[in-house]
Amino acid sequence: MSDFVWPAVRVDGDLERARLEWVHANGAGAYASSTVARLHTRRYHGLLVAALDPPRKRHVVVSHVDATVRSDGVVSTLATHQFPGVPPTSGFRLLTHFAMDPLPRWTFRVAGGEIENTIALARGANAVVTRYTWNGPKPISLELRPLLAMRSFHELVHEHGAMVQRVEMRQNEVSVKPVPALPRVVFRHRGIFVGSPDWWRLFEYLAEQTRGLDFQEDLWTPGVFRHDMQPGQSVHLVCAVDQPPERSPEEVMQESADWLRSCDPGPDRPWCVRSLMVAADAFRADLAPVPGIVAGYPWFGVWGRHALVALPGLYLTTGKVEQARQVVAGLIRHIRDGLVPNRLPDDGSPAEYHAVDATLLLFDTARRLAEANGSAEPFLTSTLLPALAGVFSALMAGTRDGIRVTEEGLLAAGELGTSLTWMDARVGGTAVTSRSGLPIEVQGLWTRACSCLAWLAELGGDLQLASQAREACDRARASFRTRFWCDRTGYPYDVVSVESSGEAAWADATVRPNALLALAADPELFTLEQARTVLERVERELLTTAGIRTVSPHDPAYRGRYAGNLVDRDAAYHQGTAWPYLVGAYAQAVRRAWPDDANRLSAVRALVEGALGNILALGQVPEVADGDAPHRPNGCVAHAASVGELLRALVEDLRL
Repeated sequence: MSDFVWPAVRVDGDLERARLEWVHANGAGAYASSTVARLHTRRYHGLLVAALDPPRKRHVVVSHVDATVRSDGVVSTLATHQFPGVPPTSGFRLLTHFAMDPLPRWTFRVAGGEIENTIALARGANAVVTRYTWNGPKPISLELRPLLAMRSFHELVHEHGAMVQRVEMRQNEVSVKPVPALPRVVFRHRGIFVGSPDWWRLFEYLAEQTRGLDFQEDLWTPGVFRHDMQPGQSVHLVCAVDQPPERSPEEVMQESADWLRSCDPGPDRPWCVRSLMVAADAFRADLAPVPGIVAGYPWFGVWGRHALVALPGLYLTTGKVEQARQVVAGLIRHIRDGLVPNRLPDDGSPAEYHAVDATLLLFDTARRLAEANGSAEPFLTSTLLPALAGVFSALMAGTRDGIRVTEEGLLAAGELGTSLTWMDARVGGTAVTSRSGLPIEVQGLWTRACSCLAWLAELGGDLQLASQAREACDRARASFRTRFWCDRTGYPYDVVSVESSGEAAWADATVRPNALLALAADPELFTLEQARTVLERVERELLTTAGIRTVSPHDPAYRGRYAGNLVDRDAAYHQGTAWPYLVGAYAQAVRRAWPDDANRLSAVRALVEGALGNILALGQVPEVADGDAPHRPNGCVAHAASVGELLRALVEDLRL
């Protein structure tokens, strides 16, 4: 598998080339991330962002380990930071190359030679190993200074006199407990530790400033680790929460590298599939006590909707059926009032349930699990079917937030002003796209859910439940066909009122991609002619090279750029911004509408490959992009649904 081209950047001291980001994860929710220059631009960047309740409660423990090289009286600092009113510090000027092959690795030109820095997170543990290898003509002195934040990754920290600290020193080990409420931090080393606790002040994170948020923070250091290095020598510094790995630093690094290489399926698969299969690993927290899916980096946590959208691509295309079952079982344990949680907050507070589609996605996931492996039948009868039967019953009877099956058999979602679909952005507490009533994609997911439940119930021997689900599906499909096609626009309504007639009846004809989601979920809702008409309209008005727009550019509400502060971004989030994950629904619908059209299917592959090149983080796919050309990538830098759906489309729809 050595022919795989791992992501890399030739920097040669050019800061603009070094602004791309990178993400490295440990399989249990912890991660390391920054820009290529290691110039943190977000509060979420750090060398060790630990998951204290894996995969949740993430804290920036070690923000940086700054390296300084001394040789013949010349001091070279490899760190790059932004402080107020001055250019960034100059470490990036010494950086020649960065690669993730497969571990993050930097090469600096210094002291007449090169020093190489590689990092690795310990698999399943809150620990990072950083290794420096000196390739130069004569000995050097290397000084490593850890800078600690010790705070939730959503917050910032400021100097508060001095960290309350307890220091313990053993041979080759130093432990500090700077914050009483958090675990100790342990450093393992082979150098000389010189304690010099102090605050370093006013680090600036410019991406936070752009978003209109607080962007300055102070970091605390316990001291420095000094090493004398000979040519060809490597030194390691291990930074861990509470308990360092028992294995040697090199063993930790080798295990991490071997795991990432194992994610590459090999040269028999196209580059686009191989790249996405490697990218997928960052989101799988299978080593956590309760496995889950990290929805995106750097700020998303565990979300029900994102997990169930991403799961087929992240797990089933890669043959990880048992791990997928564990993720689904974890979500099922959180079902309340017939609803799958939309979000499990990172701080460990109670689950949030303000979503209708997350619950409906569970049914298709269950069917996929049952189809993936015949041995899934015990899981089907013991876990899946009871959970789905309970959800079905709750939806039929009506549950929280006005989610209920109407007299027509359609699924209502939310009261006026709520935002229960994936278009859930709110500004000042007001929904930007409320879509309360009968959203079109919710109906597609509902009929798909009923169809899946009928199949699963029959498989599990519950013929009465199968009959009830089939009847609900048929009724909803019939009502859909009479309510949702808009002859005036030649495109389906996006939302219609619960009332089908009278003064209270209304329909929203806004051209959005939600009709595409309904078509992908249940093509039987549309005639073949209607399906092709929907796809042709999507291609004319919504499709971009980076994803699919959330509203037509002909709409007065269209916003072509996702930029500015949080209010501006939230206002544009579903009002024109393009989403790569929607390409998965497009591929699915094209395959069904034109199964023998090789040109269209080739165009879909080109679209996926184009989206793979529109990046914020090396080797990853972002959350969103501008609706306007050149479709600049934005949002979270690595998005589980984007990676999962593009991968699923390549393997399942394009059969690559």
